[in-house]
Amino acid sequence: MAFREKARILDEEGMRRVLLRITHEILEKNKTISDLAVIGIRTRGAYLAERIIGLIEEIDKFKVPLGILDINLYRDDLTLLSAQPIIHKTEIDFDITDKKIILVDDVLFTGRTIRCALDALIDFGRPKLIQLAVLIDRGHRELPIRADYVGKNVPTSLKENINVKLKEVDGIDEVVIEERING
Repeated sequence: MAFREKARILDEEGMRRVLLRITHEILEKNKTISDLAVIGIRTRGAYLAERIIGLIEEIDKFKVPLGILDINLYRDDLTLLSAQPIIHKTEIDFDITDKKIILVDDVLFTGRTIRCALDALIDFGRPKLIQLAVLIDRGHRELPIRADYVGKNVPTSLKENINVKLKEVDGIDEVVIEERING
C-alpha cells in the first residue's frame, strides 16, 4: 500500500516541546517518583520512553528505571503480519510489582497494541498502576483504552496513516499524516 505525505504535524522542535509537556504532566500527576518506572513499547515507544526518562532526570535529578517491551508474541494478528515474525527481546530488568508504570507508545489508534502491552506487562508482575503516554492519539478506537498523557490529538480518516519518525531510527524527528494513494 502506497502513501504520500499530506501534512507535517510535528517537527523536531514541536516534538521536543510535546515530550517536555508530557514529562511535566507525568511529574505533576505522580507526586512521588521513587516508585515510578517508564516502559516503552518497542520500537519507537522505547525511544520516546528514553527521552522522557532523560527529561525527568533533567527536571527532577532522579533516574527512573527504563524498560523496553516487545509485544509481538501477544498480538492477536501475529500470523497476519508475517509467516516468520521477528521477535525482539523484552528488556525489563527490575521488578514492576507495586511500581507506577508509565507505558509509552508513539501512536494510539485502535487500542489493540496497548491491550497486548498490558497483557505482556502483567506477566512481569503486578504494578500499583499503569498510565499510558502517547505522542499521537489518532482516534478510531476498537477497544475501551485511553491515554493519560497525549502529545497531540490528530483526528484522521481510515484512509490516512500517521508516520512517526525518530532520529534514533529514521535520522529525523517528525510526525506526518500520509494519505493512501489510489492505484
